[in-house]
Amino acid sequence: MRDTFNLRSRFQARFGPRTPAPRAFFAPGRVNLIGEHTDYNDGFVLPVALELGTTVIAAPRDDRRVRVHTVDLDASAEIDLDQPGPGNTGRWIDYIAGVAHMVDTTIQPIRGADLLVAGDVPRGAGLSSSAALEVATGFALLSLAGATIDRVALALAGQAAEHTFVGMRCGIMDQLVSACARVGSALLVDCRSLAAEAVPLPGGPVAILITDTRKKHALATSEYNTRRAECERGVALLRSALPDIRALRDVTEEAFTKHASLLPEPILRRVRHVVTENARTQFAADALRRGDIEAVGASFVASHRSLQHDYEVSCPELDALVDLAIAQPGVRGARMTGGGFGGSTVSLVDESALDAVMAAVRDAYQRRFRVEPGFLITRGGAGARELDT
Repeated sequence: MRDTFNLRSRFQARFGPRTPAPRAFFAPGRVNLIGEHTDYNDGFVLPVALELGTTVIAAPRDDRRVRVHTVDLDASAEIDLDQPGPGNTGRWIDYIAGVAHMVDTTIQPIRGADLLVAGDVPRGAGLSSSAALEVATGFALLSLAGATIDRVALALAGQAAEHTFVGMRCGIMDQLVSACARVGSALLVDCRSLAAEAVPLPGGPVAILITDTRKKHALATSEYNTRRAECERGVALLRSALPDIRALRDVTEEAFTKHASLLPEPILRRVRHVVTENARTQFAADALRRGDIEAVGASFVASHRSLQHDYEVSCPELDALVDLAIAQPGVRGARMTGGGFGGSTVSLVDESALDAVMAAVRDAYQRRFRVEPGFLITRGGAGARELDT
């Protein structure tokens, strides 16, 4: 989380002093423990909020204009809420313009504002810096308008912003955990009903280690939308035998095995991943509740192999990090996390082994790829909130 005192000073230097003082808001990024590419198939996910995210310093205006400055890019832009949004321009402002318009039209009318935005989630690492930006911005604009925050509605507005203004047909997971996470817990989310259950993390002797490949992924320009279309094709083909299914979430492992002959390649493998990943996610959540870390770790590895071979969204860097991690003593399991084609892995590691694991992985990965991986340890952060003055 960025230093809000410094950010408030920068806000005043850019926008001028305000009475009352500008307010500070924060929303976290996330790491998904398991449940990858299941959210847009109405399935189950098990993410954890990070302690890192996006901070927004905000003050209201008397008009309907939103002026924004991003500290990270040292860039400014302006939005007129009374004019149609510009759509997908490919610029950073698309995320903010999208959520401002969606909040204004789907939740309640908002007023103009001056916003200073700063983030500390590594962009392109698969840790959802974009959802943190959307949720923090929406939370700030609604709070300035005096709204009672409906966190699920806020998450849906962020998702709609990505669909409409960014061109990324994302599921609801990233925005929902950024809005609704609880400290020290993963969030088991049913992406159809949006029901969310806090599942306590093991804590104590086991840490969640995130390792950044340093290979940036760009989901909106990757094969993400292609994978979503392949899943939809799988549903259409399976309906000849399973007429009541609405999404792959409705296909059990038994039904998939029975009717797999209806599916050509690569649709068959895409469907197999989603069906088995939904089962793994629910199994892993139950194992966490029991404190069975070995079972959770085994689910991680099975998930990665499915993403690697059936869903084909991994890459050599992700595969190397997983293989290096699970070869180390004290690592209970590892997998890629996020959309894929780059980004990060997540591992369950004994606290006592963390330094040795990071050193071994760093050295071997650097020798192979000529770049040093990044490391981040999390114990589960809280969702979006206003920060103390």
